Amino acid sequence: MNHAHTQASHHGAPHSHDHAMDGQAEILDLDAELLAEHTASITAWLPLRTAPHHIVDLGCGTGTGTFALLDRFPDAHVTAVDSSAEHLRRLRAKACARGIEERVRTLQADLDDDAWPDLGSPDLVWASASMHHMAHPDRALRTVHDTLAPGGLFAVVELAGHPRFLPENAPDGRPGLEERVHAAADRRQAEHMPHRGADWGPLLTAAGFTVEGERTIAVHLEGSRSEAIGRYATGVLRRIRSVVADRLSAEDLTALDQLLDTSSPHGISRRDDLTVRTARVVWAARRS
Repeated sequence: MNHAHTQASHHGAPHSHDHAMDGQAEILDLDAELLAEHTASITAWLPLRTAPHHIVDLGCGTGTGTFALLDRFPDAHVTAVDSSAEHLRRLRAKACARGIEERVRTLQADLDDDAWPDLGSPDLVWASASMHHMAHPDRALRTVHDTLAPGGLFAVVELAGHPRFLPENAPDGRPGLEERVHAAADRRQAEHMPHRGADWGPLLTAAGFTVEGERTIAVHLEGSRSEAIGRYATGVLRRIRSVVADRLSAEDLTALDQLLDTSSPHGISRRDDLTVRTARVVWAARRS
């Protein structure tokens, strides 16, 4: 799971600068908490021939993938790469709190640069919600291919759209508001991130990989499971609002602001009908 963009930065993509990092980092941390079981199911599914010893997490954010992979592979160490110094600082603090700082190397780098830093020859490269941010994904895929050890695996995880939180008939007076907000965000993102929602299978094949698996993970969490869902919904929709406000009707913007008002009894965080509904698509590709 940028991402300072409308997808709320799920899963930590490469960033060009650190604006609104605190809010973005909180969303990444909530994403990691709420979807931990789904992330673990992805790491368990990976068609690895042997347990990896060196893993690279591209666009690591605050460490969702990094720590899931360290949990899954207790003998591995991870090179965590992101362009946000703040995200890397938070990741490092988490590693220290867990007493596993010696298993984590953080590396600040912009993956849209022509020359990548030396990442060694990892057995596994993990890129969650980061590839669609690349200005030149074809070049990035070839670089990953050449970086991997022979026989190594590349796992690409992408979101199948923004998470949904509200029932279709919500809120009162402006039913369907969430879908209209997401539609505006989708149109804006299509202008700036044309690879969002791409089928990475053919792109991976063109870069020299052999695609060995593809899987879609459906997510449906009931709001009653955790109060964190209310904070997650507020954070995600607040970040989306910051980039689509000029594309919404006055009525929709007013209704959205009422939902985002944490002091209001009508705020989204106080609703008892929240869910998290989304999906993740995973491609597992091998360097032969």
